[in-house]
Amino acid sequence: MRMHYLAIGLLAATVASSSLTQAAAPALPPAVDTVAPEIAGVVKGGTKVQVIKTGLTTGTEGTIALNDGSGAVLFTNQQGNTVTKIDKDNNFSIFLDKVTGINAITYNPKGQMIGLQRMQDGGKAQIAIIYPKGQEKVLSDNINGQPILNPNDLIGDKKGGVYFTVPGAMPAAVYYITPDGKTVVATTDIDRPNGLTLNRVENILYLASGGEHMRAFDINPDGSLKNGRDFGTYGFMVANAAGVKASGADGLTIDNEGRLYAATNGGIEVFSEQGQNWGVIPLSRKGQNLAFGGPDKKTLYIVGNQAAWKIDMVAAGFKDRVK
Repeated sequence: MRMHYLAIGLLAATVASSSLTQAAAPALPPAVDTVAPEIAGVVKGGTKVQVIKTGLTTGTEGTIALNDGSGAVLFTNQQGNTVTKIDKDNNFSIFLDKVTGINAITYNPKGQMIGLQRMQDGGKAQIAIIYPKGQEKVLSDNINGQPILNPNDLIGDKKGGVYFTVPGAMPAAVYYITPDGKTVVATTDIDRPNGLTLNRVENILYLASGGEHMRAFDINPDGSLKNGRDFGTYGFMVANAAGVKASGADGLTIDNEGRLYAATNGGIEVFSEQGQNWGVIPLSRKGQNLAFGGPDKKTLYIVGNQAAWKIDMVAAGFKDRVK
């Protein structure tokens, strides 16, 4: 009888192991260099899209330029609770550590780094000043007394306010932390808001949601958003296991001419300031977030799926903001 139970136990363990194997995430494709097409004013045809690092911990996000003029860029690692720096010579180093669940970063006009920290390792979600050391301060950890659930991305404006997205663990919305510290709903007119950025004069906010279109909103004087509209159409809609097609649109950034760049299923899709899709810079793996860096801000850095890339661009990143 004991041998019978042992055999059943071994069979159950084998079945469980097989189920876990079947449920495992598919292997990532190799991270290899690709080549950019010609996109006038943006990138020269034939430019190498260079892989500069592989084997990164999962959860690479939050790319911005470092605000010290060095040309370095920063990115976050949610699982590692770190902010990593990439310098102009492709050296990687830890810029900040023990920042629980860090997923996105931005700067305020005072030069303080603001981080969006998701629920991670028992920590609670919050938006907080995380750098310089000694100036740490929680800006928001609730909305009308309710905890913030799984926020995603953020960007600071020149007035000292901060926009952040919540895709859906609570009512999907874009929220705004006003310069005087109140957290308010900016808009609920979007499904699963993800990456976001502002135009150069900061009267339009752009949003990625994974759908077919990038969305654009006009900004009211109080920071709330109005006139939500489809802005640009993504070119790479891919069906998931349920047959639902999505663009995979994630991080957004702009250049010094106001053009927009979106990390999608196709690579980096480029849009004019009027919303025309100008083409795509291909990647060997799906990118998640991106920002311009380098001493002249003419290098585009991308992170995602355990890899990092850089591309020498004709376009320069917007010089008056880190992203």
